[in-house]
Amino acid sequence: MPFAPRLAHWMRVLMLLLAAAWAAGAAQAQFAMVPSPLPSGAAPSEADSDAAYRTDAAKHLYASYPMRIYKGRMPPLLYGVMIVETEVDAQGQILDVRVRRPPAAPEVGPWVVSMIRKAGPFPPPAKLGKATYTDIWLVHKSGNFQLDTLTEGQN
Repeated sequence: MPFAPRLAHWMRVLMLLLAAAWAAGAAQAQFAMVPSPLPSGAAPSEADSDAAYRTDAAKHLYASYPMRIYKGRMPPLLYGVMIVETEVDAQGQILDVRVRRPPAAPEVGPWVVSMIRKAGPFPPPAKLGKATYTDIWLVHKSGNFQLDTLTEGQN
């Protein structure tokens, strides 16, 4: 094969690799900075179980980050899916955030944990004293999310 066609072929390969790297970097950039939550006066939760408290916590997170909620049904391929367990004390302060299933995109995990921590205090679990709940975070490459508790579904 003459030199010029080989050079052209390798230039195309290089351009495709650079384009793929740029696209991956653009998706990762969405998770470089944790958004600031909107202030919310978290009213006490009347939930009588951890499972019921999960809904109140999800609503609190949606109210804290309305600009980051994915509107409509999620697409079939998500950038990150993770399972997170959060423990809240009687005043709604976060005691612990544990990742039970990390996302495939490693930058999503710390981003989600930071969002949860910054959204505190959560609604105080009045009837429970403290609550430990688990939710699944469905994260789009845009940096918008839905929680499994309040999801609009997936295509």
